[in-house]
Amino acid sequence: MTFLTDYETIYVLKPDVAENSNLSLVNYYKTLLKEKGAANIVVQHRGRRHLSYNIDQYYDGIYVQMNYKANGLLVKFLEKSMRFNDNIIRYLTTKQYSIDSINIY
Repeated sequence: MTFLTDYETIYVLKPDVAENSNLSLVNYYKTLLKEKGAANIVVQHRGRRHLSYNIDQYYDGIYVQMNYKANGLLVKFLEKSMRFNDNIIRYLTTKQYSIDSINIY
């Protein structure tokens, strides 16, 4: 049995990406996670937002957030795939720690 950890990946697409290309990228990464053994995959489109600083001559980008349970090797594989995709200008993966509730009284 493989131990799965909660992760959150946010990636920024170029603003000139077409809507159908945008959806195909989101579906590609969702199926990639599913095929490699991730669980509880939740994808949220955060929409077009202004960047704090220019990235490759772009002033804004399309944000996509993915929450999922996976192992570290899958996260490494996902980030490598994103690194070689020309439509993604930034990505960040963080480990989500769950806080167990403590009954004080």
